[in-house]
Amino acid sequence: MKLLITNHRDIFHPQAGGAERVIYEVSRRLVKKGFDITWLSEDVGNFNDELDGIKFLHAGNKYTLHLHSLSYAKRGYDVVIDSVAHAVPFFSYIVNKKSIALVHHVHQDVVKYELNPFLAFIVRQLEKTIRNYPYIISVSNTTKYELIKRFRIDESKITVIYNGIDHEIYKPGEKSPIPTVLWIGRLKNYKNPLDAVKIFKKVKNNKAIFYIAGGGDLEENVKRVISGQKNIIFLGKVNESQKIKLYQQAWAVISTSFIEGWGMTIVEANSCGTPAVAYSTGSIPEIIEDGVNGFLVEYKNIDMFAERLNYILEDENVMKYLSKRSYESSLKYDWNKTADEYYKYIWRIAES
Repeated sequence: MKLLITNHRDIFHPQAGGAERVIYEVSRRLVKKGFDITWLSEDVGNFNDELDGIKFLHAGNKYTLHLHSLSYAKRGYDVVIDSVAHAVPFFSYIVNKKSIALVHHVHQDVVKYELNPFLAFIVRQLEKTIRNYPYIISVSNTTKYELIKRFRIDESKITVIYNGIDHEIYKPGEKSPIPTVLWIGRLKNYKNPLDAVKIFKKVKNNKAIFYIAGGGDLEENVKRVISGQKNIIFLGKVNESQKIKLYQQAWAVISTSFIEGWGMTIVEANSCGTPAVAYSTGSIPEIIEDGVNGFLVEYKNIDMFAERLNYILEDENVMKYLSKRSYESSLKYDWNKTADEYYKYIWRIAES
């Protein structure tokens, strides 16, 4: 089975994030099952050409990669997966009838936050061409229903395959003796990191520590807003081991995104025994069971968000109870199970 995966970034890209993690975790498991996998991404001076049996190709930039992808998609690959991680598809279905769109989330509203009105309009129109793919993988039911509602895609084209987690790596550790809260992610407008600062300022426990981890467009804004706040610490980008330790030590992780196609940070936190408090948006209600592995809060309800956070931070026994339930909840997600579903799905398409 020769499989081509096209994604703007590879796993080594300095801006690699959740979409790249999904592709890497699934691909390295499919290689062990006998797949011959090539990952095509932008050329940013990448020097790695193989990892865990995955072969890497690099061509063009974030714009011209869309042209290069068409050239590669017709080069004898049995199946092609276009990872639509940045709204605009790669259109491999034009040259390869067995092309799959892997949709991490629908960007129709997100681009309004991140792009100027003209460019946002163009990107929104291009994203609608996802409907032309013969096969689509959605990472959540929320994203599936958005695809049906926004783009009028036939439901029979869409298969939902949840992302997984590696429980050998993401596992419970020792909690901080001091109540600790973590916000982690890209510092983008649609993720509302400044909301997190507003929320923490309403926390009643004056000993609590709030960590913000990540990099992105709003980094300087965040630094300016928290300047002089001794209990709010900005860490910038953290590596994998640092991230896991932060998850393990935290009493709660918070998510303030306007939309998430899949709340990866919540699943990762839960796997480390950490409950989440999050806006009830996008796929988050699929992951958080209110009062079990965290709490859901109405979008932009800062006061209610702080109230739920206070409930966790004011009583260590509450935190420990939610910690146990969070870990148990995370066990339903596993990369091995996810890869098995990809394996069966891709073979079904190849043989059709």
